[in-house]
Amino acid sequence: MTDEWSGGRVIDRERDGPPAVESWQPVSVPDRRPEFGDAGERGPIAYKTTIEEPRSSDDERAWLAVRGGYGRTTVWLDGERRGESAFGFVPVRFTFDPGQSSELIVVCEPPDAFTGIRGTDEVPSSLSTPSIRWGVDVESRPAAFIRRLETRPRLQHRDDDSTYGVLDIELEVDAGVAIDDAIRLTVRPNERGGSATMERVPVTAAAGERTTVSRTVELRDPSLWWPRGYGHQHRYSVRAKLGDDAAERLVGFRRVERDDEGLLVNGQRVRARGFTRLPGGDPVDDVTRALEANATLIRARAHVPDPAFHAACDEAGLLVWQDLPASGPEFAAGVADVVERGRELAATLAEEYGSHPSIVLYGAQDEPAAPFDAPVGSGITGRLAVRYRAWRTSVERQPAEEIAEAFPDDTPVVPVTGPVGTDPDGAHLSTGWEYLEASDLPWLLETYPSLVEVVGGLDAGSLVADADPAGVPGLNEDALARHETDPEASRIYQARTLKRGIETLRREGCGIFATAPIRDVAQGGGMGVTAADGEPKPAYEPVSDALEPVQAVLDEPPASGRAIGITVCNDTPAVLEATVEWAAGEESGEETLLADALGTSDAGALTVPADADVVELTVVADDRAATNRYRL
Repeated sequence: MTDEWSGGRVIDRERDGPPAVESWQPVSVPDRRPEFGDAGERGPIAYKTTIEEPRSSDDERAWLAVRGGYGRTTVWLDGERRGESAFGFVPVRFTFDPGQSSELIVVCEPPDAFTGIRGTDEVPSSLSTPSIRWGVDVESRPAAFIRRLETRPRLQHRDDDSTYGVLDIELEVDAGVAIDDAIRLTVRPNERGGSATMERVPVTAAAGERTTVSRTVELRDPSLWWPRGYGHQHRYSVRAKLGDDAAERLVGFRRVERDDEGLLVNGQRVRARGFTRLPGGDPVDDVTRALEANATLIRARAHVPDPAFHAACDEAGLLVWQDLPASGPEFAAGVADVVERGRELAATLAEEYGSHPSIVLYGAQDEPAAPFDAPVGSGITGRLAVRYRAWRTSVERQPAEEIAEAFPDDTPVVPVTGPVGTDPDGAHLSTGWEYLEASDLPWLLETYPSLVEVVGGLDAGSLVADADPAGVPGLNEDALARHETDPEASRIYQARTLKRGIETLRREGCGIFATAPIRDVAQGGGMGVTAADGEPKPAYEPVSDALEPVQAVLDEPPASGRAIGITVCNDTPAVLEATVEWAAGEESGEETLLADALGTSDAGALTVPADADVVELTVVADDRAATNRYRL
């Protein structure tokens, strides 16, 4: 396949053969496509290239896969329709008989429902342009090859309460020639050492036939996959070999449950804290940035990332909250079969991604209503306004709940994530941004206690120099005007607001929270803690400090002359002897205590002297020191 692509708007689909295109122009694939107009003007977009002969001999077969089309994807090769996918995260795959070169046309059609975050103003319109987001693969395969290998790991209990692993394996074989053979199926630990299993799975097919075989493999006492900081990320390689062809998958065994206090993984209580992720950018880079900021969780908000994202999270031990692409009041958008389509989407997502042990939560609907688009002030009047808007907001939860039931029982689901007033299963909090002040978050959580159980977002945005806030996707211009319109001041405000929000959630015992986006989605600023190119913004370091596994935090914002309590937050599963040192102006102090496992502990108090412009806390525990700074 050449690297030269062209694209154009489809103007006629009602004919035999590939659709007609308005005009072809050079494009890059994979890439975002801003040149085809605003979202409201777009229909289907076609992409065209030439495929060169990939085979080295006539005994081989040519194989093509289109990955990551947005919306419905239809593929044409040399004028013949060869396949389609209704969901962008499901590849279109097929064999073909190439000439010396073949013309490939891929038509990407915008979805009429389940557009997710791409269908909102939270992201640039270029991210909702129908396009090939992940790539096109062309390769040579043997005459008979393994077309698909699906592996679903699960844990089972015996009568004596011992645990064993089960792998439900399904293999689809494409027989270009008649076969009467066996697939060699091996399962072995991904790390060195440990026992492996090997089986031979008979397979018979006539020439030109496609057949599916299944096998269930049991593993005695499998090594479990653990989140980062709680154990090793054990995984197993499942490899199927037929003649000269082979397919391989990495899977992991883990058990995940959710209760009022948060998540249990393999029976161990874990604290899930981190970021949201929006489309665009390199998914593996986003994982790296989140890990370096002490995250244990990342939420793929209302979109489905490239599988490379989940593979990186598996390897790193980073927990994933994976949403359906459903944002806003989509379930009431007039699509008659929305629940049926949503259930099919949920089942397909779980089938495609369910073998990733890092996925510990699924989400069904994001932001079903926006009661605070017009910001609310602070003080008593602001609190009354928040309560009134929450009271008057009405959301139909039944579609999301019915769709949530289609996910597998072995992974918890958050049916609705949204702001106060939407009766959310996961709260999207905006204190200090769209309403009230950051210091009002404890009041909000006391007024609506269910909000502290699961948090799916924490808002505060910022600008870069010379940026027009009206042109920054996802940035509420009115909310920005409430606080700081100067770019530099806005970045400082964002850092303080996010830091305060995270510390409050930890003190209040929130077991699961995803906060700001790990990355802006466009140049000019946004809601992320790093810029669109990944460069850290001023918020990145304070947020990283606030997410330290063991950290000392102030109970209130520091102010001269005030006595303020100190709390040690310990997210580790062990009781730790901790020493807290504080310094403010010319004053300092020290407190030694036992920090409760997976909880908070009182570490005394300090009085801020008049000459202080910074309060610095340092906690030393388990041979690790963490510092936390507050500027007055």
